[in-house]
Amino acid sequence: MATCLRLPTCGAPRLPPASPGRGLCPRADWSVPAARPAPGRAWLRGYAGGPGGLSAALLRTDGFVGGRWLPASATFPVHDPASGANLGMVADCGVSEARAAVRAAYEAFCRWKGVSAKERSSLLRKWYDLMIRNKDDLAKIITAENGKPLKEAQGEILYSAFFLEWFSEEARRIYGDIISVPAKDKRALVLKQPVGVAAIITPWNFPSAMITRKVGAALAAGCTVVVKPAEDTPFSALALAELANQAGIPPGVYNVVPCSRKKAKEVGEALCTDPLVSKVSFTGSTATGKILLHHAADSVKRVSMELGGHAAFIVFDSANVDHAVAGAMASKFRNSGQTCVCSNRFLVQRGIHDSFVKKFAEAMKAHLHVGNGFEERTTQGPLINEKAVEKVEKHVSDAVSKGATIVTGGKRHQLGKNFFEPTLLSNVTRDMLCSHEETFGPLAPVIKFDTEEEAVAIANAADVGLAGYFYSQDPAQIWRVAEQLEVGMVGVNEGLISTVECPFGGVKQSGLGREGSKYGIDEYLELKYVCLGGL
Repeated sequence: MATCLRLPTCGAPRLPPASPGRGLCPRADWSVPAARPAPGRAWLRGYAGGPGGLSAALLRTDGFVGGRWLPASATFPVHDPASGANLGMVADCGVSEARAAVRAAYEAFCRWKGVSAKERSSLLRKWYDLMIRNKDDLAKIITAENGKPLKEAQGEILYSAFFLEWFSEEARRIYGDIISVPAKDKRALVLKQPVGVAAIITPWNFPSAMITRKVGAALAAGCTVVVKPAEDTPFSALALAELANQAGIPPGVYNVVPCSRKKAKEVGEALCTDPLVSKVSFTGSTATGKILLHHAADSVKRVSMELGGHAAFIVFDSANVDHAVAGAMASKFRNSGQTCVCSNRFLVQRGIHDSFVKKFAEAMKAHLHVGNGFEERTTQGPLINEKAVEKVEKHVSDAVSKGATIVTGGKRHQLGKNFFEPTLLSNVTRDMLCSHEETFGPLAPVIKFDTEEEAVAIANAADVGLAGYFYSQDPAQIWRVAEQLEVGMVGVNEGLISTVECPFGGVKQSGLGREGSKYGIDEYLELKYVCLGGL
């Protein structure tokens, strides 16, 4: 647990004096939101201007530190992955801005931890209400900067908001314990206290939900946060800052430092090594997670890591093939295959293999439509950038060169450089790249197997273990396989498993800790044992 001290200068720039009621100095009552400065040139300088019908009120471009919009000396462009259009120039925060944000978060923590659970709950609920009120505009921002279909973006905003609602309720359920001890003149109790400042580093594929899943738990526990969003999708994090400000979240409790890909490494290192940061939470690749773990280890920080996946989707002979195909469609092609729990390998038992492949191909051709995310018919938007497309191309090319058959798709889509056709491969073998690397794109490789033992062995051969799926109507087999799969989450006859009420996380190199559910708040709490003697 962080201990609050008087801070000497740390080399970070001092924030300009805040307007009354919005500064870093303690206030007698933090529950009453201070009046916002009247709109004017200074207040509006952080708006991007609302290109393409996006809300100018939510499209911010500056960093958000200590309750203030903080410009940086440089900016970087954010592009629409569908068209390549420049959505706006965002503050390119560096190490000095990151340190200023940590300092603001630390000073705010010294007061926020003392705010009652009821009050923290109320503020999170107000933030949730504002997200629901602005859900359509928030969804448009996601589609613009991420590319996912608008319907999916709308679903993400609801999912994102539900984390704030959930943790607003969990804030009032942080209970300690009384422990019976042998000595009659002693009593023992356990307190749960917030760890301190949390550095939150989030990915581009769910630019809103991956923030609220972490931040909701942190703020409910009494922690403060510094968010470093992905360079491809900073607008969602900044829109959340605007709504947090409107909700009355006190200055310094929620801070955002966007930065370019060029500065991401140094900013990430600064956040993970700053002595005022007590907790690091990261969602992203396993390779990057290992680097951040190394930085955090030097000062023994608490960490949560939700890293890469390589989910197997197993279809046994006993399965209902039509249900399995529907589950495969939902699990594989959400966000064009760019989710960490997407099925990456389809293992189909020999007896129903041909039927499954035929029906899967038919479903893909009938129901998947590639296009701009703002077009109503679109189910498959662009990939986030051309590098992502190149990886899918590489996996397809490698598989075909080793004997795989393209059933449908297999190449870039004519719409543009970031679009790829939904692709189904058969005759896939375990030596192909797509069998042992996460693709993160619209590629479905099918591997034929004979026995249950073989399928489980193939599924467990990966060094990661985030999610796994299987379809079976044999009750005994369901229990066996669910217990044997080396993953943190299992979908049985179900392709969509994420929900705020259940713990999200993996095993092996897929990460550490759990997010969401009643367990998620524990990642931001320390246990303190207190022994009372002389009674």
